Amino acid sequence: MLKVGITGGIGAGKSTVAKVFQLLGIPLYNADERAKLLVYNPIIRTQIVDLLGSKSYSQEGVYENKWIASRVFQKPELLSKLNSIIHPAIAQDFSQWQSEQTSAYVLKEAALLVEAGSFRELDYLIVVTAPEQLKINRVQARDGRTLEQIKAIIAKQCSDEEKILHADFLITNDEQQMVIPQVIKIHRLLLQHLQSIK
Repeated sequence: MLKVGITGGIGAGKSTVAKVFQLLGIPLYNADERAKLLVYNPIIRTQIVDLLGSKSYSQEGVYENKWIASRVFQKPELLSKLNSIIHPAIAQDFSQWQSEQTSAYVLKEAALLVEAGSFRELDYLIVVTAPEQLKINRVQARDGRTLEQIKAIIAKQCSDEEKILHADFLITNDEQQMVIPQVIKIHRLLLQHLQSIK
């Protein structure tokens, strides 16, 4: 079973592309969504509190995402330590999830596959790109974030050019080129590759 990563900068539309693969019957592991659940694992919770303090979780036990983001984005060394807690947990969770799948290949969707270096654990990497202004427009419409907030997130992520250096496949999601034919082409190439190695 092949492990295929799908990534792209904020607003590139990687989740939209991933949904097309799901329509083709390919199981999807959304690392960013799983991370939101894994922070409630007692071991991980203890490590996060040890690193960032008791304010990491509310009195009701809710993970204080905005408070944590405000702390770690100003301090790269703190962000790196937080990632060193979260990323291994995601890798283990993904491995367990993959062992339960029966498809020809699986998709792992994550915003930071290149930044975290976890793309190296996968067989192929798909990078979804879009023009920067279109990304900004999408995020403003979706999240209601300010332009400054969006640009700060973009600045923390690898550029499309850096991501493309590691890509096996590229999908352009610029609202000019149709996404579905691009996905179907990659899907067929992956299935052909699997046939060739049987």
